[in-house]
Amino acid sequence: MDPKILTTEPCADYELLDSGDGEKLERYGQVIFRRPDPQALWPKSQAADVWNGADAVFVREATRAEWQIKQSVPERWSMELSGIKFWIRPTAFKHTGLFPEQVGNWDWTREVIKKRKKSNKTVRVLNLFGYTGGATLAAAAAGAEVVHVDGSKVAIGWARDNAELSGVGDKPIRWILDDAFAFVKREIRRGKKYEGIIMDPPAFGHGPNGEAWKIEDDFVALLEACMQLLSEDPLFVLINGYAAGYSAIAYENNLLPIASQFGGVIEKGELTIRESKSGRLLPCGIFARWNS
Repeated sequence: MDPKILTTEPCADYELLDSGDGEKLERYGQVIFRRPDPQALWPKSQAADVWNGADAVFVREATRAEWQIKQSVPERWSMELSGIKFWIRPTAFKHTGLFPEQVGNWDWTREVIKKRKKSNKTVRVLNLFGYTGGATLAAAAAGAEVVHVDGSKVAIGWARDNAELSGVGDKPIRWILDDAFAFVKREIRRGKKYEGIIMDPPAFGHGPNGEAWKIEDDFVALLEACMQLLSEDPLFVLINGYAAGYSAIAYENNLLPIASQFGGVIEKGELTIRESKSGRLLPCGIFARWNS
């Protein structure tokens, strides 16, 4: 199947104002961020005074990498995207607690879960590298039982706060602070099964006890292990990617054995965000997903 392009459009609480020269300018609620983005390999379209008016600027130089934030910017604030509410705040490594380009995957996840739930079937979802919970909250709101796994205590606390903010704090969500691969191995030994698996593996990282993760060494083995967790009637597998140098085709190829065993459809492609004024698309990552 030809690659798909999933695009997040401007909305009331989020807008990509401009991009170019290795940077992007975004509005989260009423706060404007200016951050580095190596994918923005083209000239900016907005004037310098628009960029210089940002409320928070991430500065990366040879000897420092930090946010410069106006006093008027609150410590955190809430916003809504694709029906999910998030707490936003600037963090180290230029992040904000939200990846807006994931809207297309959240919408798709809700759709496939709701379709299965019409048959009153249980949908158990495992979300690995769950971060602040966008995919978890989308799945839970659609009626799934979700296990959310992340190696960061801060990220899990943030995700739980987002769940309360989004009105799904009482849904069946288990919050697990653990190394993703170690948790999957234990779930196999326990005989656990899931209808849906979501993963957003980083290029490299560490679990809560210092467990090392390198995508080139560990990704294939992790996905093969996850296949052992699929139930007899699986619904979907979704893989997101931000590691430089990899293609969505590489992820698709890892899903082929699942399609061979269970049938269904595989889609792959790019995650993008549309600039509100120029209409240009900013590439933000890749994905591959299988649905029965």
